Amino acid sequence: MLDRLPLPARLLRKSPRVNVVRLTGMIAAGGRGRLSDQSVAPLLERAFRSGKPKAVALVINSPGGSPVQSALIGARIRRLAEETEIPVHAFVEDAAASGGYWIASAADDIRCDAASILGSIGVISAGFGLQEAIGKLGIERRVHTAGRSKSQMDPFRPESPEDIERLTALLEQMHTVFIDHVKARRGTRLVTDTDLFDGRFWLGAEAVRLGLADGLGHAVPVLKDLYGKHVKFRVFGPRRSVMSRLGLSFAEQALAGVEEAALWSRLGI
Repeated sequence: MLDRLPLPARLLRKSPRVNVVRLTGMIAAGGRGRLSDQSVAPLLERAFRSGKPKAVALVINSPGGSPVQSALIGARIRRLAEETEIPVHAFVEDAAASGGYWIASAADDIRCDAASILGSIGVISAGFGLQEAIGKLGIERRVHTAGRSKSQMDPFRPESPEDIERLTALLEQMHTVFIDHVKARRGTRLVTDTDLFDGRFWLGAEAVRLGLADGLGHAVPVLKDLYGKHVKFRVFGPRRSVMSRLGLSFAEQALAGVEEAALWSRLGI
């Protein structure tokens, strides 16, 4: 059809455009190389408002992290989508687990690879008990507080039943917020014969069957099917600082890398 138009009309006809945002890594406030509302806000703002895109695609590869930052990012995606009336498509690479799935479910639809990991809809708190270790080293722990719960879950003191009960209640409340978000976004697409919210995760095809994703597929071919073979892509990703490029933040990056590796290891990756 386009070939039949007069030459000036063909030159004026622009190819449709999809802006792509890559969201990669653990989710946490602050720190280079981490996903936070502060770090991704400029990317999302430009993706939704630059060049009148037909859609915004989120390419997600995250093992999760902070529930608050996940919620803030997800809320920003929905707010921008509603303000601009632009559809949002999520594409999962290795994983959209825990907070990564929270962000993915902010999209209008989710697609993944057959080997992608999705789910892990739960909340975790982990730590160490070191009270016996410091005793063997002859170290005396001195803590003074105003407020009897101020030092709860201190790793250098034995756990108390009261602290465990309080922490469990907080985790359950946070889990409920996560569940409500997924149910609100996925609605009747979720199956009802499987507990999707017990912290398990699934591979792509099973995630589709369970309603956690809408189909198998990769970003470029799926978007070409949706918006035509002439669709153009513009990718938005974080810019590395001069300090980072020069390797001057090595210690910070190494510490973040250890923390992120622990998150990925839960998924067997």
